[in-house]
Amino acid sequence: MQFADIKNDVAFRKIFGNENKKEILISFLNAVLKLEENKKITWVEILNPYQVPIVLGAKSTILDVKAKDKAGNEYIVEMQVTDKLGFAKRVVYYTAKSYSAQLNVGEDYYKLKPTIFIGILNFEFLENPHYLSRHLILDSETHEHKLKDLDFNFIELTKFNKTEHELETLVDKWVFFIKNAENLSLIPKNVDDEGLHLAYTEADRHTWTKADLEAYGYARMRETDEIAREMLVELKAKIEIAKNFKKIGLSNEDIAKGTGLTLNEIENL
Repeated sequence: MQFADIKNDVAFRKIFGNENKKEILISFLNAVLKLEENKKITWVEILNPYQVPIVLGAKSTILDVKAKDKAGNEYIVEMQVTDKLGFAKRVVYYTAKSYSAQLNVGEDYYKLKPTIFIGILNFEFLENPHYLSRHLILDSETHEHKLKDLDFNFIELTKFNKTEHELETLVDKWVFFIKNAENLSLIPKNVDDEGLHLAYTEADRHTWTKADLEAYGYARMRETDEIAREMLVELKAKIEIAKNFKKIGLSNEDIAKGTGLTLNEIENL
């Protein structure tokens, strides 16, 4: 088997936004939200299903899958590969906007249903040492949870370091899949959940169409270009800071410590 990088735009949407394999998204949501048996999601409608032509022609935008369950609760599952300026504010804005979009002009507020955000991050975002965290709107003194309609969950991949033999819970196994699938050649023996097993099967690029593979390759190239662009912007910013440090008379050694540039780079400014 040759599994795709699940963090890739096309792979992520193809697996979690697959209308014909909704068991995958259902299993993932139940695992991450730790829903009890009587509250488990059994059906979802995917609101932005995977479509190859659209993905192939699209520019780099928010990478997410949106769904709604039988009760009308809405779910946003988003993959964020790099830390962006204003990310925390965008998460709140994006979730609140999705929540308010449920109502048409003149409709009553009681019709609003909860919106649950799940962010899969390939960088450290929070001080919480655990890879999975949940953020609710609580009373600061009593911790009363009266405002229940917005629910934020974050999976920080960089904090997940369990090996295949250390996986205990279903959410452990899901996060291991997202982080490590591209480096595996077989489905782990401890995968005993139907939805997760199906996700591994769908991630095997040997089963993909030519259009899927082309879109996947294009997305990888676009991601590489984006990373290179961000690195260039960061380097230019460091150089400008180094120039200012030089003007005020700091030594090259101190400038190197303050900017992360090498002594050779600083001497060549």
